[in-house]
Amino acid sequence: MTIRGKAHKLGHHVDTDVIIPARYLVTNDPAELARHCFEDLDPTLRARIRPGDIIVAGENFGQGSSREHAPIAIKALGVPCIVASSFARIFYRNAFNIGLPLVESADAYAGIEDGHEIDVDLSAGRIDDHSTGGTFVSTPIPDFMQRLLDAGGIVGYVHAQRAQRKQ
Repeated sequence: MTIRGKAHKLGHHVDTDVIIPARYLVTNDPAELARHCFEDLDPTLRARIRPGDIIVAGENFGQGSSREHAPIAIKALGVPCIVASSFARIFYRNAFNIGLPLVESADAYAGIEDGHEIDVDLSAGRIDDHSTGGTFVSTPIPDFMQRLLDAGGIVGYVHAQRAQRKQ
């Protein structure tokens, strides 16, 4: 699966408190969470992100509390994928559980600039920067994690498994 979008480059150690501030954790509504996504990091960022755009970030993206609200808010913005040098482990798992793919590549972070048009090939572990012609390598998403994504996350995956067993 290949995802194409415009890159929005963020820094290192972007924590869940600036992805979705704690004052908005009173709701689980994805659309409401999206309205406040990145508000404390850059109040203009949410308005610049269009459906299909890709977040490119540095080290330890999603550090901090284990709230699922953070990847839900990002996905609700229409972001189909995040590329980062590394991810906080709980954010990594929460993102895949809701069907948001994450790709790790320190080289991509170093080479991709804000506004570049990029392709992310999840199964091949390849990121192409169409603005520079550069290509970066990442670890391909394992088959099991790809099945989670194909099902829309862990809930869809479990429902599909249960339906399969009933047949």
